[in-house]
Amino acid sequence: MGQPKALLPWPFQYGEGTTLLAHQIGALKGAGVDRVAVVLGHQAEVLRAAVEPVLPGGLKGVSWAINAHYRQGKTTSTKAGLAALAQEPCDTLLILNVDQPRTAGTLRGLLEAHRQWGCLITIPTYQGQGGHPVVLDGSLLNELREIDEATEGLRALVRRHRDSVRRVAVDTPEVLWDLNTPEQYQAAVRK
Repeated sequence: MGQPKALLPWPFQYGEGTTLLAHQIGALKGAGVDRVAVVLGHQAEVLRAAVEPVLPGGLKGVSWAINAHYRQGKTTSTKAGLAALAQEPCDTLLILNVDQPRTAGTLRGLLEAHRQWGCLITIPTYQGQGGHPVVLDGSLLNELREIDEATEGLRALVRRHRDSVRRVAVDTPEVLWDLNTPEQYQAAVRK
């Protein structure tokens, strides 16, 4: 992308000047998430300093986790986030990458569906295609702590519990957004 993805402009929720990272934190808090663990790796202090002064509503309920092993894959970030939440009970987990921007309304709807159906795993779909974020029951915490890159991390956990997965059809393509290229980013900004 030519710059850290987390600092890409994302003007949709809070207006011009908002970054993807600030948007994601704000959307999670706006969806009613009690605790947000932000996992930072490369340029962690730069990212944190860029977000703290601009986040609407402040940082209540937000904790920061540094993943020194971020180069080893996404599972290390998931584990760092879980470690940041380890001291408190957790009945529901929502895992969302910074390059998968979602609105508070979409996140709130997924959390409500997850709680309503009482399944272990909830995955949003748009026109039949699976998306993100994945919502997990807190009873899966110990299994989440054991994921690794060699076994495909979260995918392996979802496969292991496929009979307890609820796929929720949503009417927004944002659940499919994964901004890995400048073209994907520009296409999402235009929508």
